[in-house]
Formats: sequence, structure tokens, C-alpha cells
Amino acid sequence: MIWEDDNRAMAQAAMLVLLMLALCTAAASAAIVEHTFKVGGTNINQLCMNSVIYTANQELPGPTIEISEGDTLVIHAVNESPYPLSLHWHGVYQLRSGWNDGANKITQCPIQPYGGKFTYQFNVTGQEGTLWWHAHSSLLRATIYGALIIKPRKGPSGYPFPAPYEEIPILLGEWWNRNVDDVEHDGYLTGLGPQVSDAITINGMTGDQNSCKGSSMYEVEVEYGKTYLLRIINAAVNVELFFKVAGHTFTVVAADASYTKPYDTDVIVIAPGQTVDALMNTTAPAGRYYMAAHIFDSKTVSIPFDRSTATGVVKYKGVPDYAPAAMPALPRHDDVVTAGKFYWSLTGLARPTDPVVPTTVDHNMVVSFGLDQAPCAPDQTKCRGFALVAAMNRNTFQFPDKVSLLEALYKGVPGVYSEDFPDFPPPVPGFRKATAVKKVNYNDVVEVVLQSEEYSRALGTENHPIHLHGFDFFLLAQGLGRFNPAMKSRYNLVDPQVRNTVAVPAGGWAVIRFTANNPGMWFMHCHLDAHLPLGLAMVFEVLNGPAPNLLPPPRVDYPKCRR
Repeated sequence: MIWEDDNRAMAQAAMLVLLMLALCTAAASAAIVEHTFKVGGTNINQLCMNSVIYTANQELPGPTIEISEGDTLVIHAVNESPYPLSLHWHGVYQLRSGWNDGANKITQCPIQPYGGKFTYQFNVTGQEGTLWWHAHSSLLRATIYGALIIKPRKGPSGYPFPAPYEEIPILLGEWWNRNVDDVEHDGYLTGLGPQVSDAITINGMTGDQNSCKGSSMYEVEVEYGKTYLLRIINAAVNVELFFKVAGHTFTVVAADASYTKPYDTDVIVIAPGQTVDALMNTTAPAGRYYMAAHIFDSKTVSIPFDRSTATGVVKYKGVPDYAPAAMPALPRHDDVVTAGKFYWSLTGLARPTDPVVPTTVDHNMVVSFGLDQAPCAPDQTKCRGFALVAAMNRNTFQFPDKVSLLEALYKGVPGVYSEDFPDFPPPVPGFRKATAVKKVNYNDVVEVVLQSEEYSRALGTENHPIHLHGFDFFLLAQGLGRFNPAMKSRYNLVDPQVRNTVAVPAGGWAVIRFTANNPGMWFMHCHLDAHLPLGLAMVFEVLNGPAPNLLPPPRVDYPKCRR
């Protein structure tokens, strides 16, 4: 017996040594990836017009960031634009690094214009796949955005699917032939309604399906018989999109940097803020094939939208540039069946090391949201009889002005926010303007029923992409109409999608569940950018846990608010 105990002790010691060696090896292989982003004016010719837009490093889209899981990312941001701005690393957990999340007035005050600087520095652990970064202030994210690609620590051999021959970022966006700051202030903020974009873009280019001769078009050359991984990002400001490549099909293998079970489809449906990783086999006859994107319009009332089609080209090696390209048949703009089938068919690929769905819930919430009409305010000089207002649980979110919510939490600044965001929709009508948060303890499990409401028949409703900062969540179920407790029988607790942004169906619902294991102030908001200044947002306040799960102090160069 003593001999067996000694052997067991020796085996445990050997395992501990191996574990320590593995950790040291992993730490040694992690890298510091460093970039400088200078945000300033850029001259561009688009749709036969010369414009000045604001970009990072004179690029549209902005620079692609590539790191490996476990690396530390350092971004030196220099704001040479005339606008205050922050940069958000969309989908990155920011574990105990919430000061770097980049949510304007939530986790930081903006970087001041005309030369303001701030260095974002954070570790990316436990995440793989396609994320992205974008400005999180005003409508500047229309042109200030880029891909953030996290490779497995093992390289391509770490993928849960055969390693692709090549990886291709595809960033879908929107374009206006005017200053995007004016687009915002002349639109929803005045009650005039959404300002329709002039074009959809693929990797910053509109393609050739418009009246402007010689429009720029993205083109990628491929080899026959290979597998390509398309990293598709919807960086558009206000629209969901259909995306297809003529003559080719896809196998979806990830969404929002979480692996999915392989899902075969000939069309990708993607909401603002979401990402989709899809494998594409190049087995079509050698030729040129259009990739194309246009708007999926989920609105329940008729409101004008951009009906243009963005195009790019997939060209097989050896095919001349003048060869005609085949065009895919995109779904109708209002094809809710195709969109719903795509969104609802994805399931998660749970690996042994991945978190499982928590079964015990500490906070059950129902958060209803939508848009309504309100009388014009005195300062809304362009307002035509009414303005638009948005709310979650009848609370219209108000951004603080003197200090960010995270700094107010850390320093105990009084009067900045209240901890009374309601768990359920209040029974009384009307809206309350408030900076209200939902307080939860560290490691609490939160379940939220997201319920889309029609507050106004004139406005109807539409799909709302709801994005949660600081966490991924399990998407347990979604449906049309009104949620009721009997629908809990439809929960997928085995292999649900894992997302950071969910397209809640128009007039429908979605149920999400997450573990609040990250102290800080975490924004949950609609990623239709026009809805954010209207108040379609709320915040989760997550308290410190036991050491080391504590929010560290801000750095000395943390930006200060200016009124």
C-alpha cells in the first residue's frame, strides 16, 4: 500500500511537471503583436465622386490584424480626425482588461480629436476565429473598421476541419456620398428617418453594378480544386445582407469566432456585427464568377432602403480578365424564409475544452425593445412633427458625459448611473431616459429573453442584431411572435450556437444565456448604428470576484471626458 501511494505521488508530481512545462511552452510561444493606427482624412474616388472620408492608416477597410490565441495585442491609436472617437475590438472578451474594450462612454471616454492618443493593450485568450474592430463613436464605423483574425495556437492543424489552401477576408460595408456624421445627425436624430446608403461594398469597393463606369471592384484569384476559407464580416452600419458566389456553395464552420457543426448552404445571411467563416471549394469550371451582396430587408412596414448590389469577382487562375463573369441569383430582398433558415439552422461544435451550457440560472430577465415616436425636442430644428425614440424595458439609454461608466464604477463616482434596470418590461406605458444598469455578481448565470416589440404601427419592427460586449452567449432558442414559458421546451441545451451578436427576428424573440465571469461594465445594444443614439441599449455591471478575478486600475493615459 505504501509503495502504491509512493508511485501515485510520483505520478502526480510528474504530471505537475509536465503541466508546468506545457504552460511555460505556451507562454514562451505567445507573442506581442503591435500596430499603430492613425485615424485621419483620406481622399477617395467612389461612385464617380471625390470624397474625403476618415480611415485608419489611409485604408478602406482598415488594416487586418492577425494574431494567434494567447497573444497580446497592442494598438497605438492616434486620432488625427476632427471627431472624438474610440476603437472597439468586437467580440474580444477583454478578460480583466475592460478598460480596453473601446465602448465610448461605457468603458472609456473618447480619444480627443486633432492628435489625441491612447494605447490599447490586451491579451486574447481562449478565442479563435474571425472577429473585427471598428470605431465606436458616431457613425464613424462606416469607414473605420477592419478584420481581427485569431489563429489557433497550433496553426492550421488546430482547426476542427481540414486546413484550407488559403484564407480570404470578405468585409461587407455601406457607403454614403456624404459625410457620415451628417448622415447620422440629419437622420434618426432629427426624426427624418434612416438615411439610405448609396451603395453596398465588398472590401471597400462597390463593384460594377452601378451607373458609374470604371467603379472599383474587389477580385481574388483562385486555383482549381482547392478549399478556401472565407472570413465574412458584416461591417455595414444599418443593414443585414445576403451574400453569394455564383457557381459555388459554402460549408459554414464558424460564426462570431465560435466553431459550428458544418452547415452546407449556397447563401450566407449576416447581420451587422456578425461574422461567418465558410469553406468554399473551387470545383466549378474555370472562369470568372461574381460574388455579390445585397440587403435583406426584414422590416414589417415599407421604408426605403438601398437596393444596390455590391459585386466582386472570383477568377480562376489562367482565365483572362476580360472573360465574362457569371452572376449569382440572390434571394429577394424580403426573403425571410431563406434568412430564417440560415440563422436558425446553425448549431455549435462543442469541443472537450469548451464551456458547457450552464444549467442553473441566477437571473432570469425579459428585455423587450423597439422604436416609437415622440414629440420633437426644442433643439431638433430639422424635426418634422415627431422624433424617434428607442428603449429596452421602457428605458431609453442615456450616455454619461463627464466620466465613463467603468471609471465611475471603479472610483465610486456618485450620480453617474443607477442600478435599477428592470428585469422585466414595466407595466406602465411611456419611456424613462436613464443611465440604468443591471448589477450581477461575479460568476452569476444570466438568462435573457430578448423580445422585439412593435411600439408604433407606423414604424413596425425589423430584425435587431443585439450585441453583448465582454462575453459570448449561448443562443438557446429563437422564434416569431411573443415568447411564453412553454417555449422553454424548445431550448437547445446540447449544442446551441455560441454568439456575441444575435439577429432577433422582427416581432419575435431570442433567448441567450451567459456566465458573468468578467468584472466590469458591459454594453448590450442594437448593432444597427442608427438605433444606438436613440437609446436601444443597456449595461451589465459585473462585480469583482475573488482574486485574481478583479478589475485592475486604469492606466495613467486613460482618456478623460470633455464636455
